[in-house]
Amino acid sequence: MRIAGKGLIDRANTVGFRFDGKDYTGFEGDTLASALLASDVKVFGRSFKYHRPRGVMSAGSEEPNALVTVGKGAAQVPNVRATVQEIHAGLEARGQNAWPSVNLDLMAVNDLFAPFFSAGFYYKTFMWPRAFWEKLYEPAIRRAAGLGALSGKHNDESYEKAWAHCDLLIIGSGPAGLMAALTAARAGAEVILAEEDHRMGGRCLSETFEIAGKPAADWAAGIVAELEAMPNVRLMTRTTVTGAYDDGTYGALERVGLHIANPPKDLPRECFWRIVAKRAVLASGAHERQIAFSNNDRPGIMTAGAVRAYLNRWGVAPGHAVTIFANNDNAHKTARDLSAAGVRIAGLIDVREDVEVVGDFPVYAGYRVIDTVGRKGLRDVVIADKSGQISRIVSDCLAVSGGWNPALHLTCHMNGRPVWREDIAAFVPKPGMVPGLEAAGSANGAFSTRACLAQGIAAAEAALEALGRKPKKAEMPEAEDGAVRMRAYWEVPEPKHRAWLDFANDVTTKDVRLAAQENFRSVEHMKRYTTQGMAPDQGKNSNVAALAILADATGRGISETGTTTFRPPYTPVSIAAMGAGGQGAGFAPQRFTTSDKAARERGAPMIEAGLWYRPSYFPRPGEKTWRESCDREVMMVRDRVGVCDVSTLGKIDIQGRDAARFLDLVYTNTFSTLKPGRVRYGLMLREDGLIMDDGTTACLAEGHYLMTTTTAAAGQVMRHLEFVQQAHCPGWDVRMISVTEQWAQFAVAGPLARELLNSVLETPIDVTTPPFLGVADVRLMDVDARLYRISFSGELGYEIAVPARYGESLYRDLVARAESLGGGAYGMEALNVLRIEKGFITHAEIHGRVTAFDIGMEGMVSAKKDCIGKGASKRPGLAGPEREQLVGLRPIPMSRQIGAGAHLFNEGADPVRVNDQGYVTSVGYSPVLKTYLGLAFLKNGRARHGERIRLVDHLRGTDVVCEVMNPVFFDPEGGRARA
Repeated sequence: MRIAGKGLIDRANTVGFRFDGKDYTGFEGDTLASALLASDVKVFGRSFKYHRPRGVMSAGSEEPNALVTVGKGAAQVPNVRATVQEIHAGLEARGQNAWPSVNLDLMAVNDLFAPFFSAGFYYKTFMWPRAFWEKLYEPAIRRAAGLGALSGKHNDESYEKAWAHCDLLIIGSGPAGLMAALTAARAGAEVILAEEDHRMGGRCLSETFEIAGKPAADWAAGIVAELEAMPNVRLMTRTTVTGAYDDGTYGALERVGLHIANPPKDLPRECFWRIVAKRAVLASGAHERQIAFSNNDRPGIMTAGAVRAYLNRWGVAPGHAVTIFANNDNAHKTARDLSAAGVRIAGLIDVREDVEVVGDFPVYAGYRVIDTVGRKGLRDVVIADKSGQISRIVSDCLAVSGGWNPALHLTCHMNGRPVWREDIAAFVPKPGMVPGLEAAGSANGAFSTRACLAQGIAAAEAALEALGRKPKKAEMPEAEDGAVRMRAYWEVPEPKHRAWLDFANDVTTKDVRLAAQENFRSVEHMKRYTTQGMAPDQGKNSNVAALAILADATGRGISETGTTTFRPPYTPVSIAAMGAGGQGAGFAPQRFTTSDKAARERGAPMIEAGLWYRPSYFPRPGEKTWRESCDREVMMVRDRVGVCDVSTLGKIDIQGRDAARFLDLVYTNTFSTLKPGRVRYGLMLREDGLIMDDGTTACLAEGHYLMTTTTAAAGQVMRHLEFVQQAHCPGWDVRMISVTEQWAQFAVAGPLARELLNSVLETPIDVTTPPFLGVADVRLMDVDARLYRISFSGELGYEIAVPARYGESLYRDLVARAESLGGGAYGMEALNVLRIEKGFITHAEIHGRVTAFDIGMEGMVSAKKDCIGKGASKRPGLAGPEREQLVGLRPIPMSRQIGAGAHLFNEGADPVRVNDQGYVTSVGYSPVLKTYLGLAFLKNGRARHGERIRLVDHLRGTDVVCEVMNPVFFDPEGGRARA
């Protein structure tokens, strides 16, 4: 199917590859799609629901049909678009969503049951009988779900992430993108030009028109060469900009090693970029759309622009006899290019009656395609004139063009909505939908080459002006121009068979009309009811046509019907690329303290705390169990001195004239009376009146505070503060920033804590400097530091904070000095026991369902001021004896073991749900008190101190009687912390 003399491929370099177990050859520069089309391969995959044979439809990343699995074993990647995958030696690909193969798929039996699988059938079918859901329906759905599949093994190949900054980011390298890049680069701006293809040029590579008197591809190559020679320009091929985010940040996925045979082990497969741009130009082009008619999904039915691209760029004729079906003049270029290349045109069918086409081929003006024939490849096209007279055209390729949809997705990623333009029957972006981003060219609804070039220049000049740069006068290249002539035409009326919209998800025009009939009239409801646009192509080809069908079914205009919400990513992004560096470690980030290496060297097992890894305990020779180590560390803190890394606590720097006023608003208690050099404990509520977090805040100077949060809620509190500031007090003079990573902070606790610190501080401290709940600036070893006198252990305690770069060395030094005093490092297990002995709470207790009343801190909700959540906290049912209240538990006898997660019941009551009196949140063994201790929530608990309660843990088989106590078991007067 190759056409001699056509294409931009390198015919001197042949490339061997495999598809579905067969060997094929192509040329360097081929995609998998172009190489297989050249070998007359028709079927590339199967559709999701009905397993109908599907071939190539487009030539870019919008492809909904030709989805294949590339590679094998742990490295296999599903749902790769054959239209994007470059061939290389050793490439092995296969069709998917079929068994045993795409050519013979036994699951195609689903197509016979299509009448039972209409839109929304699963909502109605799988509700009854109820018992079938877990035993039959869910397992069957899970087996059928998805198109391709991962191996289930950890892929040990490399991925990377990177950051880039520029004055101007240009997305797309077609005529508009190249002119924008050239204009900005000549003015001296730092430019990044990102192109998802492996070659710059966009549609210039697929067309025969001329620009500046040269073939478009040659003109584009000349511009690219000039840009490549400029030091202020970065050209990024194989890079798809996938999302637009706040503050000029864009996500982009670069395919680094997916086109290379036997890539080096350390070469990343992909790299995910965070690009921060002062301004951006979207020149992403447009997607050609189909027309819905009976059986319009046969292999061999393609978009007209794709047929032209395969001919002009890759030298491939997608058929021996090609028919064209269109509603616009643009598709006529396909007929002219094919005819000039010697490919037989079986007919050009145009729904418009007033069309004149010059060419040596039949023209059917005012006709329409009403059906097609051919299961695994198109054989015949059935057409009809306006009177209904039917005839057939023998054809193995049908090139369809229903118009073009601007690829405006990125402009909508910050909740902007595009506007409808009747003249091109498409949505276009409104200026300012994403701050600093301007659309140009076809992405902005300009469909002539001259208009694209002009808009590219104008967008660059506007960006330069915003950047304070003066553009040099740009010369406008000569290029074709002309108004877009088209007739909006979405579907052939009254199709005899199914007419497809979403080809991957098997959504038909009938499905959309059924959604409207069943009152799913909102575009978002229709989308979810039918699954329209929810396939891997995200509706790039089908959404606008589906909206037009919905508009017709509901009697509304398309503009009134609106669009669905566009969200990132624009094309699929592998989780491995976004999480580069965390291969095999799960999705959550791993965060390590500055003392991590030192702790591991001491043999400490690490546990996850929030997103951080912290030492559980520090085993010593002779200790056989974790309990032995934990008990030793607890006694060490109580009798001598211990050191613990508490850097993971959230630290938020808050400044401004209204900072104190702001703290009064977010905390239940008053902070505006806090003097510089002092620290206060605070309680924070959510807007629903339940506790969000607790922690301490230090007043460092007038209008300057440092808030400390729990490790688990650091991110949540930061989001909450930003929301409160923006939503409730936007005019206040207050600013905040998280400084958690900037400080390494260590707790020094125990009777010898002051002695240890005085051995490192340049100026010794005493009982009053700083006072209990005080903060002071100190110096140690020529380093400025900050010293807090606060305690989470109930002992004489301090927390010393230094810039993070000094964290490891200070930790090692403090631990060595503590060991010389008979103490040492202690971990999370000991920290937990120490705080349980003192009745201190963590997120095990303030877990999102408790109030200040429940933990006995209702007195901290100030009556003199308002705060976030105060009004909601007074709702009926959030206080009173029926509430479960914080209490302490001690087993009877004291030697019995208890565990967290157990439930509480009255003695003599059956341990069943209706008799539940509460639950246990935290448990630890106290080597000081020689017993297990627990914190729990018990109905009317504060009035039941001294009572006996039955603790039952059905999971562990525990049934123990406990004494209800005050939750402060150790040193209730607090004299040790104030020593």
